[in-house]
Amino acid sequence: MNLLVNVKIAMRALRVNRLRSVLTMLGIIIGVAAVIAMVAVGSGATARIAEQIQSIGSNVIIVLSGSVTSGGIRLGHGSIMTLTEDDARAVATECPAVALAASSVRGTGQVVFGNNNWSTVIQGVTPEFLDIRDFRVLSGRAFTWQDVDGATKVALVGQTVAENLFGGTDPVGQIIRIKKVPFTVLGVLSPKGQSAWGQDQDDIIMLPISTAKKKVLGVSQANARAVGAIVVQARGPMLMKEAESQIIGLLRQRHRLQPAQENDFDVRNLVEVFAAQEQSARVMSILLGAIASVSLVVGGIGIMNIMLVSVTERTREIGLRLAVGARARDILAQFLVEAVTLSLIGGLIGIALGLGASVMSSYLAKWSTLISGSAILMAFAFSAMIGVFFGYYPARKAAFLDPIEALRYE
Repeated sequence: MNLLVNVKIAMRALRVNRLRSVLTMLGIIIGVAAVIAMVAVGSGATARIAEQIQSIGSNVIIVLSGSVTSGGIRLGHGSIMTLTEDDARAVATECPAVALAASSVRGTGQVVFGNNNWSTVIQGVTPEFLDIRDFRVLSGRAFTWQDVDGATKVALVGQTVAENLFGGTDPVGQIIRIKKVPFTVLGVLSPKGQSAWGQDQDDIIMLPISTAKKKVLGVSQANARAVGAIVVQARGPMLMKEAESQIIGLLRQRHRLQPAQENDFDVRNLVEVFAAQEQSARVMSILLGAIASVSLVVGGIGIMNIMLVSVTERTREIGLRLAVGARARDILAQFLVEAVTLSLIGGLIGIALGLGASVMSSYLAKWSTLISGSAILMAFAFSAMIGVFFGYYPARKAAFLDPIEALRYE
């Protein structure tokens, strides 16, 4: 008996008990749909974290100014500016594992253009900052070291600021006021999206660091060259740890810290933070897929149960087939194909439902989902294996029935 004949017999047997067949397939349908949907959610989370890693730039290390203790109260990092522009230049030139280093100061302020105004983040940076953080200028041009040295009143605006201040007007060349100081918009930054902390990276205005300190954010009375942070780019992903060690050693030496003294700065390796988040998301994706796979096993048990009932109901039919010359392997193949057909049909329906659930969760719940072709193939193949595994015992039981006893069965 060839495979095509077995498939026809299996389909005819399933049509005889349509409701029972549908209920039997329900476990496989739910299992396959759950696996696809859960893996899509987990993969989407992993992909989102990967995008956030790319948005901060490659091989980035951030050095923050230290904390200060007043009256027994520690005010946290950045409460005192312990870093300087000279520290940034020293890190760039004296640390072999470092490719670039850029000073940065940060604050907030109200920006005005015509009748529109917007409160945004104002960041004073050096030109290297744009390369380290992978900020691209969508239109116009970036400022240069000449702008930094001359403290020129020019600005780069993010997409969010451009939309809220200018609407459909081209911002390049327009005059805006930041804390009542006029600035010329040199360029518009390309969109970066949200950071891992949910911050809108496009809601920003970048100024030459000298301009920001002298005309907008103010200068530290203790040290005019003080900065809030230094952003560093290592020469490669394998040199991140080495660059971190070199930075710590150099800054401790420059700040004349004794061995027993704590660092008056904080070094943060953002790649390690994001890598940990990415690993967590990947593990969560695997766990979600594993949990969803349990329902596939439950569906397989349902198939075994119904196939055993089917064998019992069709005992006389099996005996008749054996009596007229059917071989045990023909009966085995017939019931095995029937079980696999149940699983495959359920798997196809489950794939459609899983894809629909992924799209709906992305649309309604605003979850980031990524539908994986490998997950679909895996779920479909697993459903077929479920049919073979759980269908084999009932099929074997049918194949080895005694024809005489089977024909006598009432």
